Amino acid sequence: MNKTGAKKIVQDLLALADVQINGTQPTDMRVYNENLYSRILAGGTLAVGEAYMDGWWDSPQLDAFFAKVLTAELNKKIAPKKLVWPVLKSKIINAQTKTRSQKVAKQHYDLGNDFYAAMLDKRLQYTCAYWPTANTLNEAQEHKLDLVCRKLQLSKNDTVLELGGGWGGFAKYAAEKYGCAVVSYNISAEQVAYAKNYCASLPVKIIQADYRTASGKFDKVVSIGMCEHIGYKNYASFIKLVQRCLKPGGLFLLHTIGYITSSTTIEPWFNKYIFPNGMLPSLAQLTTALEGRFVIEDVHNFGTDYDKTLLAWHRNFVEHWPRFKEQYGERFYRMWQYYLLSSAGSFRARKNQLWQLILSKDGVPGGYQSIR
Repeated sequence: MNKTGAKKIVQDLLALADVQINGTQPTDMRVYNENLYSRILAGGTLAVGEAYMDGWWDSPQLDAFFAKVLTAELNKKIAPKKLVWPVLKSKIINAQTKTRSQKVAKQHYDLGNDFYAAMLDKRLQYTCAYWPTANTLNEAQEHKLDLVCRKLQLSKNDTVLELGGGWGGFAKYAAEKYGCAVVSYNISAEQVAYAKNYCASLPVKIIQADYRTASGKFDKVVSIGMCEHIGYKNYASFIKLVQRCLKPGGLFLLHTIGYITSSTTIEPWFNKYIFPNGMLPSLAQLTTALEGRFVIEDVHNFGTDYDKTLLAWHRNFVEHWPRFKEQYGERFYRMWQYYLLSSAGSFRARKNQLWQLILSKDGVPGGYQSIR
């Protein structure tokens, strides 16, 4: 297909989302390389992201551009046939084994603690904040942590198992504010080193190991932002592990990004550049794994708060970029712009969700009182 024909196809697709090529709206696409259209039609959403990284196109309001494009579901209209293979491969191969799960830690989470400290809040929370009454990112992340603790009904007598501990923010908060003893598992070397120092004076044990090695009995179990890396082949074994580790009468809080339909793969660009071997669960996939094992006491969706969280991270990223420009380079900058702002657009379009589930083994006597 020649350039003119390819451009016409892309132009007509974008029109479905009220987006023009080189138009005057801040959500329009600015094209700097006329080969873009053929590249998109040949490579789908992976090519869209890579072309952005290469400087072939831009948009003054990239987050709003993606909110429009994803609302119109244009991503489904440009999927090349060759992308059928990742779906077939996901059926055959477990992409989230202990060995393969190490890839995302090395590629993404071990980028450098200084980099994340510049982008995130003071507690280095790299998951959705809670904004209903917050004015700043620090406040919103503290409100999220307190929401988790209150939902779990934490007390000073509780022992808590945390699966996927990040930089130790939850463990420190729960230990300091609620007097809990926390055991936290994490595979990221950079995060574990930071968390051990951060929680040094508290009843917190940080273990650098895969979540599948967790053992013992605990009053409460929490997993904040790790389920996105577990994979659909492992949901049942993950839930069984929590079931084994949770004492009778205990509660399990699962905090995860989710997708509105069931899938066995992640979007190709994100898989290659941001979260290799990641996968967003659907509620159907999670409830299948939970069936017969846990009572679902509460489901809370505050996915629109992730839009605000990502924009706050983006502001910090841009503000502090001069410190990291020489180390990471321009293509990395465009990659992270694309990651943060396209993600914000996806939550704004309500394609991605953020769920907190409260689960009990045998049901809370008299019922669980939902907390917001």
